[in-house]
Amino acid sequence: MLTATAGPALAASPTRDSLPAVQQAVAEQKAVIIDVREPDEWAESHLSGARLVPLSRLKAGVAPADLARMLPQDKIIYCHCLAGGRCLVAADILKPLGYDVRPLGQSYDELVSAGFPAVTGR
Repeated sequence: MLTATAGPALAASPTRDSLPAVQQAVAEQKAVIIDVREPDEWAESHLSGARLVPLSRLKAGVAPADLARMLPQDKIIYCHCLAGGRCLVAADILKPLGYDVRPLGQSYDELVSAGFPAVTGR
């Protein structure tokens, strides 16, 4: 089981990839989007096509085999949260495990405003 804790200083920084480039990579199946918010936040609304991978689960520890089933290692992983902080912590957990993680610096609302479709009420 892998466990990780995040200290006060984060190594990850938001990606410089433009939002249109993110959307194109996802559309071309070269990337996936993960949402590191908690299940109750996800249930209220989430980005269409995103995968729920709560930060709390990553911090508690995930067996490598379970993580491999959740996340592809051969694709870019764009991660987001509500405001941008949790996705940086998630990136710090996933990058040392070999994932190409690129945290999105935009808030959830900014992503929706930029044209990322949202699913509500699930």
